[in-house]
Amino acid sequence: MAARVLLRAARLALSGPARGFAKKPAVVPAGGKVKGKAVPKEALQGPEVCTDPTMLATHAMGVNYFKEGPEVALKPDSEYPDWLFKIDLGPPKKLEELDPDSIEYWRRLRKYNMWHRNRLKKGKKL
Repeated sequence: MAARVLLRAARLALSGPARGFAKKPAVVPAGGKVKGKAVPKEALQGPEVCTDPTMLATHAMGVNYFKEGPEVALKPDSEYPDWLFKIDLGPPKKLEELDPDSIEYWRRLRKYNMWHRNRLKKGKKL
């Protein structure tokens, strides 16, 4: 029995913790100099923002997913399908404005009921 206790104590002392936490990322101080290996070499930068009004009016900026190459030029309206210009971009219609025979009405009603049930569940205590 005593040997088992000594072996367990020696195993814990020699092996260290069985589980550990991930290293925290290095924080760059105000001076800018950091010691250690875990320093990121370059800071990540966001995409370049175009401010040229003619390019913004004639090209779809940010749509080109290739690393290099020109931006996608906008075509005349006759090149696009008619349904594209009929899309409702305003706020969603209220439940009272929808037709009860449409599928959108029943989907919206189901969503409202789920929101209501979730709100009621949030207040319940076990």
